[in-house]
Amino acid sequence: MIQIKPAGIDSYQQPAVVEADHASLASEVSECGEDGQLSDQLHPMTPHHLPFYLARPGETDWLMIVMGIFLIVAILGIGNLYLHLHSLPERMAHKSQKLQFEIVAVLGLLALFTHIHLFWIAALLLALVDLPDFGSPLGRIAGSVEKIADSTEASSAAEKTTDDTKPAEAAEAAEQIEPADAKEKGVAKREVRGHA
Repeated sequence: MIQIKPAGIDSYQQPAVVEADHASLASEVSECGEDGQLSDQLHPMTPHHLPFYLARPGETDWLMIVMGIFLIVAILGIGNLYLHLHSLPERMAHKSQKLQFEIVAVLGLLALFTHIHLFWIAALLLALVDLPDFGSPLGRIAGSVEKIADSTEASSAAEKTTDDTKPAEAAEAAEQIEPADAKEKGVAKREVRGHA
């Protein structure tokens, strides 16, 4: 036991303090029965009204049960919020182009499994920016060029038939030109060479 002596107490008074401590311990032990059981009497300094959340001996501790349920719900709720926030870039990019969505999804997975938050920020920024659609205009340009190439072949073949007076050669030139019905039915087109 550590004792702090107030100023002015001499060393010859110390044994009296130790005897007083032994006397208080003896009075506490006397409150217990001879067999070591506690008595039903309360200490005089004990408050007579205990708060509702303190469980009495042998009763269920409802505060612990409520706090355990609250802890489980809080962990699941915070985890759900984290995953919902983590998938935000993917949900934003879902309405955009397929390539952009796939890049954002890969960046999101990298951020989730590597814990490098820069990937998530890059995915969010990529989801916010609308990338221009280069595929559609280029596809329309390619289709237009193909139509132009087909029309120039048809016009050059028609010029050959008008210039030549031989009907046999005109028939061969007409066979070389693909009919419009054959194009619609999916007949393979010839490769066009020398377009500017």
